[in-house]
Parts: sequence; C-alpha cells; structure tokens
Amino acid sequence: MKERIIGRVKRVNGPVLIVKDITNAMMMEMVRIGEQQLVGEVVKLYDGLATVQVYEDATGICPGDNVYGSGMSLSVELAPGLIGTIYDGIQRPLEKLMEASGAFISRGLSYDAVDHGKQWEFTPVVEAGTIVYAGMVIATVEETSRVQHRIIIPPQYQEATLSEIVPAGSYTVDEVIATLVLPDGKQQKITMVQKWPIRIPRPVASRLALKQPLVTGLRVIDTLFPLAKGGTVAIPGGFGTGKTMTQHSIAQWCDADIIVYIGCGERGNEMTDVLREFPLLVDPRTGQSLMERTILIANTSNMPVSAREASIYTGITMAEYYRDQGYHVAIMADSTSRWAEALRELSGRMEEMPAEEGFPAYLPTRIAQFYERAGFMRNLSGSDGSVSIIGAVSPPGGDFSEPVTQHTKRFVRCFWGLDRQLASSRHYPAISWLDSYSEYLGDVTQWWNDHSDGSWYENRLRIMDLLQKEVRLQQIVKLVGPDALPDTQNFILEVCSLFKTAFLQQNAFDEVDRFCSVEKQVKMLAVILAYYEKGMEAINKGVPMVKIRRLRAVQEMARMRLTVKGDELDKIDKIQLRLERSIDQIGGIYEN
Repeated sequence: MKERIIGRVKRVNGPVLIVKDITNAMMMEMVRIGEQQLVGEVVKLYDGLATVQVYEDATGICPGDNVYGSGMSLSVELAPGLIGTIYDGIQRPLEKLMEASGAFISRGLSYDAVDHGKQWEFTPVVEAGTIVYAGMVIATVEETSRVQHRIIIPPQYQEATLSEIVPAGSYTVDEVIATLVLPDGKQQKITMVQKWPIRIPRPVASRLALKQPLVTGLRVIDTLFPLAKGGTVAIPGGFGTGKTMTQHSIAQWCDADIIVYIGCGERGNEMTDVLREFPLLVDPRTGQSLMERTILIANTSNMPVSAREASIYTGITMAEYYRDQGYHVAIMADSTSRWAEALRELSGRMEEMPAEEGFPAYLPTRIAQFYERAGFMRNLSGSDGSVSIIGAVSPPGGDFSEPVTQHTKRFVRCFWGLDRQLASSRHYPAISWLDSYSEYLGDVTQWWNDHSDGSWYENRLRIMDLLQKEVRLQQIVKLVGPDALPDTQNFILEVCSLFKTAFLQQNAFDEVDRFCSVEKQVKMLAVILAYYEKGMEAINKGVPMVKIRRLRAVQEMARMRLTVKGDELDKIDKIQLRLERSIDQIGGIYEN
C-alpha cells in the first residue's frame, strides 16, 4: 500500500538521494522510494529539497521516481515474538526474506517484524476499572520457556482508566486486548504490539547508581576489570585477537536475562558462523537453546551501508523495551568501527565537511548518544532493569590511537584492550592486564565483598601491584638476564607467570574452565597470593626458589582451574592448606 507522495527523485548518489518538489515531509521520516517501495529515511531538508538515505540497494532508482511518505519516523515493532528471531538492520526477519527470495535478498521486500498470525496465551494481571499509567504491566505472555513477556501501557499514555481488558486466552498481537479512557474522555484501543522510533531513547523514571557487576564467568574480566550491570565497555583489538569469541562467551555465560547480538558490518562468513552456532549453544541456566533469550541482528559488510548505520539503534531500542519490563539486557555490538565507517561513507556522499581520517565531525556525538542509552534504570512501572553495552572496536592495524577507539574511550567507563602478542601465543582471553582498566571498581566493591570474605578488593590491588612490578623486572631481565636477579625478585616473576597461566588464561572449550563462579575466582586468587606470601617468607629464610617451585602442591595449584569444579571449592582450600604446610616444612628445615 503506497502512502502519500511527498516528492520526486532528483539525483542518485549510491544510497543517498536528493529529492525535489518536497511537500509535507518531516526530518527522520520513513519513506518509500519508487515502484519497488524501497525503504529510506529523510536526513536533511533544505530549499524544497530533501536528502534521503536508502536502506536497500539503490540500483535502478531513476530521477523522477516518486517518493512516498509514511508520516512516522523509522521505527521498530515491539511485541511478543522478538526473542529467538534473526533480523537485518531495519528489523526485517531474515528467515522470511530467505523464504521469499532465496539466499540473496530481493529489493522492496517488506515483512512484519513479528508473526501477526500467531496466537499467544494472554494472562491479564489487572482488572477493568483500574487506573493505569505509562509502563504499567497489565498482562503477561509466555514468549519462551525463559522469557515472560510483560504487556505494558505505551509510554505516551501517562494516566488513563482501563475500561476493558479481555479475559485470559489465545490472541494475536493485532487483536485489541484492552481499552483505555484518557483524561480527555477519548477511548484508546490497545494491542500487544507497539511501535517506537529507533533514534529516540525510551523514557524511564530515573537512572540508578551502578552497584551490581555483570558476572561473565571470565576471571580476567570479573576479578581485574569488572563491568557493572548497566555499564558500558569497549573491546578494541586487531584482526584475530578474539573480539567476537569474547563476546560469544559473555553472551552465553553472563548473568543478563536477555542478549541482543548486533553483527554490524562484519564479514559474511563470520556472521554466518554466528547464525549457525548461536542456536546450537546451550543456555547453562536452563539447558535449552541460548536463542530462547537472544535476539540476533545480522547486517554484514556486503549489505546496504545505510542499514548498517541503523542496526545498532534497532538493537538498542529492542533492548530498552525488555528493560522496561524489568529485565537485565546485555548488548553485543560487533563492531562499532564498521558502524562508524558507514557514517563516514554516508557523510562523504552527502558532501559534508570531513574531520580526522575522513570521519564526520559529529562522530563523537553519535558514539556518545549510543553509549548513553545504557544504564541501570528505575522504569516507569517502578521495576528496575538495565541495558549493558559491550561494544567491539576494530582499529585498523590494531592502532588504538585511531579516532573511533579514542572517542569511544571518552564515553565508556571500562576498557578491555586485546593484545595481539597474547593472541599469537594462544593466551585467551587475550585481554591485556596493562592496557585495560575499569572505572566500576568502586561501584561493585561492596557487592564483591558481600559475596566473599571481604578480601576481594585488597587482593585485587595486591595482584595488580605484582603485575606492575613484573613489567619493571622483565625490562631488567631483557638487559642482564634472570640470573642477575635475587630469588626474591625472580619469585615475583614466577608468581606472575603462574597467575597468567593458572588464573588469567581460560579455555572456552573445557567443561570445567569455560565458566568460573565468583566464589571460585575469590578462592583461586587467595591461594595464589598465599603462595606468594609463604614463598617470600621461605626465601627470606634461605630456601632456594627452585625448591618451592617443585612442590607438588604448586603443581596442583597450577591445574586447579581445570580440575576443581564449581561445586568442589573445598578442594582449593585443601590445596592452599597443603601448599602452606609444604612451604613451612621446607622453611623450617633451612631455618634450623
């Protein structure tokens, strides 16, 4: 169905069109172009002309083609049925597109984001006559075995009277399930589907302090550089350093309720692997497929560049919708560098003045607008929810000084820098303990201390101090060799080497090591520091370092990440006890 004609194409420059004879058009309005009804968006209005960016292949568009306005901004459908679906950058279901056109997507295809013919089991939780307000939950739908979809009053209706609500039963998302009487006396019909503009953040009651960590099960992250729920983090790294694998591991094991994975401009074969592997991943909480709490957005590097630019807004709008229902959502954006390159290409075609390395001058603003939509929020309904953003950055040549990485560092509070040397030596996750940092330490310390014996923060400081000392000692070793150092300094090198292999390194394919609980991390760190303290005492008594290193308990400690399961933490206590006794025994011999 064609909407009203608002103009005609004057000039075509790839995905950017100049439209003339503009009548009654709005900024950011969604439009359709030509007889094929290609999707586009108005991004500039001036002197009777408009600039439109097209979200599909613009081949075949000619000057003179009609442009049809929709009267609304580019929006997403929000309703039961989003979970487990694979979308493109403008929320078209890829499986439906493949059924209609095969492996290569035809232009002008348009499908609803959710199945409007499927019936859902609807259960009201309020009665007719209730005073309702924006964001209030009025019913529930079992979307998957993992996610209970909560039907909420759309944010535009601040207060109203619920005059009617249908009884429990099976309904489609298009059927009227409630009727509101607004303060002016008008009636408003409510269905289970809402629409929301992708570039406008959904409203909340307030932003709350970040106090809970997003537990990922990766020791180098949780212990050294924790991310708070509702926080933002950048994962920069060159090709092959493990950005995507790190995000996959976090998606599977983190304690977020819902995962939104945005493949933004990545290689087609890599995205294909994601689409094939994600449905096969098992949710460790339920034993079901991980797709039962995941939404995938796939916009590969060979897809239209404009849709790549829109894809991250599509993803975060869906994330905010589930946050409004009281869920904790984690977004994996892979990668924001490709999104920035899409901005650069579109900006160049619109003949805007370039800034550093050709990126548009508004690049920092766009990056800030994206990351600022994260947060731990008090929703309009009074529930709490969060959106955590984990954004991968792909700097050319691994150069962290390039604009996208530098601007991203300004707006995120956590930085997991991937190191090529670590990746080359098969040390995964290849997160550098020298380049990375987290500003959430003070926020989550109380939570960590509550879930440990209160020693987490102090122990973390001690091990980070040892790692810094190791860097300085390694510089000396490179000049004069390890034999020139006394045993007390060589032991620091030994402990740090053990810490890297026994703690920081983690095998994603090992049944035991792929996830490490908070309790296990605390105990593992404690036993390594106990080894350092007891070892230094023994060395000061004259015990040779080689005697300490060869102890059987030290070998057990080096393997504990692979041998101690999450429900066998008492084994770590026994390792520590044997270790301390063995070192004390050797120390006693040399002391006497």
